Amino acid sequence: MPHQLSRTGRILVVDDQATNVRVVTAMLERHGYSVTAANNGKDALAAASAETPDLLLLDMMMPGMDGFELLAALRELPGFRQVPTVFLTAAQDRDLLLRAFEAGAVDYVTKPFMPEELLARVSAHLGLKLTRDRLERVAQERQELVNLVAHDLKNPLTSVLFATEMLSLPDCRQDRIPRYIEIIDGSTRDALGYIRNYLEGQERTANAKATAAVPSCTWLSETLEWLVARYDLQLDAKGLRLQVNPLERDACVAIDGLVLRQVAENLVTNAVKYARDGGELELLARPGAPGYWQLVAQDRGPGIPASRQRELFKPFQRLTEIDPANGLSSGLGLSLAKQIIGNAGGQLWYEDREGGGARFVIELPEADGKPAD
Repeated sequence: MPHQLSRTGRILVVDDQATNVRVVTAMLERHGYSVTAANNGKDALAAASAETPDLLLLDMMMPGMDGFELLAALRELPGFRQVPTVFLTAAQDRDLLLRAFEAGAVDYVTKPFMPEELLARVSAHLGLKLTRDRLERVAQERQELVNLVAHDLKNPLTSVLFATEMLSLPDCRQDRIPRYIEIIDGSTRDALGYIRNYLEGQERTANAKATAAVPSCTWLSETLEWLVARYDLQLDAKGLRLQVNPLERDACVAIDGLVLRQVAENLVTNAVKYARDGGELELLARPGAPGYWQLVAQDRGPGIPASRQRELFKPFQRLTEIDPANGLSSGLGLSLAKQIIGNAGGQLWYEDREGGGARFVIELPEADGKPAD
């Protein structure tokens, strides 16, 4: 029955007559509904605050706080305005019924009621509410997917645009032409790979569950080499030197290589946008907490103001008030990156760099693997 209860919805029944509450509750539960009952306004407010119902069956005339006062108080609760309310009333006064609709009720049932009538009205209004909820969830999930795709495609497409602009310059250096072509080719393939991954998302999720016992293994040296190949010329064009410190020993971390590259390049592109006067971007890998390794991106730019650091990893927050990306910065990058690293069992954080500048640290659990060739 638990599956059926969650599927058919939660109903809050409020009536000062205990007999009425017992009869209505028993009838609804026999038809698979999850019911919470209250005999007064105070208990009803407490129940609704603990868990928002999908439908409210409310007695109109109650001592103390009547149905109208209770409904007004309930509609102040977060999310309750979308909950349909059906009044239970012995009154058939036209003005009173009109007042019920003005208060926000969607229907009423007069006492004594026929069980079939009450069930029919409950089923109709609850069905509409649950359908609307499903449509809102689908719309939200679709918007989140659109935001994710748009964000992840932005970096490779920006790299393509950079390389094509460099190639179109009349004084383009001949020795760099093969590199620019490699950037265009690699970035285009990455963009197509992201699209393919999104289109095959459900299959990937199923396969991930089936192969959960086999963790991914990504070598930090390979990630650093990829970042250099993709971004050293772009950083140079922006007046930033790229420095990569050699590893004392290579390490393999438990995350998919493409995913780690996506997160790491967000940190690099942030430096391109916000640390242009920093002179240098340094990338390095180092041991972290026991059993963990860190990938660090640090610069000598202005850093993040203390007043903004608390908001840094929240969605749609930019590092500064000014958008140097001319409208292409959504403020999603760091939020998504932190979520991705957290899902892999790691952490992503920011800290001020000694002597000035910004430092972002990715820390991931070490995985077993053979040394990279």
